[in-house]
Amino acid sequence: MGRASAGRGAGGEGVIRPYRGARRFLRALPPLIIVGGVAFDLSTPADYTASPLFSAAPLIAAPFFSTLVTLLTGIAAVLASVGLHVYNGTVDRIPALTETLTVVTVAALALLINRAVRRSGERLASARVIAEAAQRAVLPAPSARIGGLQIAARYEAAHADAFIGGDLFAVQDTPYGVRLVVGDVRGKGLGAVEAVAVVIGAFREAAEQEATLEGVAARLERALAREGTRREGFDAFEGFTTAVLAEIPGGDRVVRVVNRGHPEPLLLRADGGVELLRPSEAALPLGMGDLAVWPDRADETSYPPGATLLFYTDGLSEARDAEGVFYDPGERLAGRLFPGPEELLDALVADVRRHTGGGATDDMALLAVSRPAMGQPERRRTMPVVPPGPAGKR
Repeated sequence: MGRASAGRGAGGEGVIRPYRGARRFLRALPPLIIVGGVAFDLSTPADYTASPLFSAAPLIAAPFFSTLVTLLTGIAAVLASVGLHVYNGTVDRIPALTETLTVVTVAALALLINRAVRRSGERLASARVIAEAAQRAVLPAPSARIGGLQIAARYEAAHADAFIGGDLFAVQDTPYGVRLVVGDVRGKGLGAVEAVAVVIGAFREAAEQEATLEGVAARLERALAREGTRREGFDAFEGFTTAVLAEIPGGDRVVRVVNRGHPEPLLLRADGGVELLRPSEAALPLGMGDLAVWPDRADETSYPPGATLLFYTDGLSEARDAEGVFYDPGERLAGRLFPGPEELLDALVADVRRHTGGGATDDMALLAVSRPAMGQPERRRTMPVVPPGPAGKR
């Protein structure tokens, strides 16, 4: 989460570089337009005027430069217009006065536009700071080691300037082992953030108190039901959260999973094998218990040393390429080895950006949990998610 921009370089650099080049070109336009206007006026008869170019220069400067630079650009445009009329001997004519007044008026409007843009930018920056603070408060990054396990987490926004959505994760060491939740609240905005806070708060309490993972899921169901009764309108009836709960007991080499309508986690083995942890019985998301009643059932799977559990939201599994092909994390990760969970998530985020061309349309939360093996070297050989060259294309 705290490294939401990590891994963008490989997948998004091809998109970012042209954008930066366009911005540099736009920033160079105002002086180039003024110089071009002077050249045009000097190379054409006196009846032709470059005043439209002089008017355009401060308008282009307004969104990209400071107020001072916009002011200086406007002054330079006015001086160029007046100077050319003096040079051409037309300064005392009515058209010359009209053209000069036009350039002055447009330069003044450019200053107003500049101030409005800068104030909007300041408000947006303030909103981003508030959103980032809320994100850290609601989704604190888990420790790198919990209960003898190695932990890594990411929250990747679909857009660089987007605020926190409904994806969530939490990890907690409890008397029953390490317990975790990864989920996705329906919707965006403040309502989704509130629901995220409810789910994580209920999980942290239930994880400490409930003897079984099924009991934790039941507590989350009740918490969302209480939340739904105080909401009004559409959310009161349609609010739900897909979630996967997991429990890793301290003494056993197993993982127990309860899946409530969420994408299935992956178990990455030390030999590069990948196993999809499918639930034995399908279940509705949390918050939809009034539609059907059934007991939750935890599925138990062997979790050997050297293996890594990968939990994610549908922003990963539903990421599409230009041809509409979904990203398949199981297929892309099969046969790959990583030094640890951080490197796994770095490579995964970079590969998703390559797959989508940097154009992901949904946020994604990622959580990787590794069980170190006895005698395992601190650093293992890293393999890219997709081998370079034509053989790696899918």
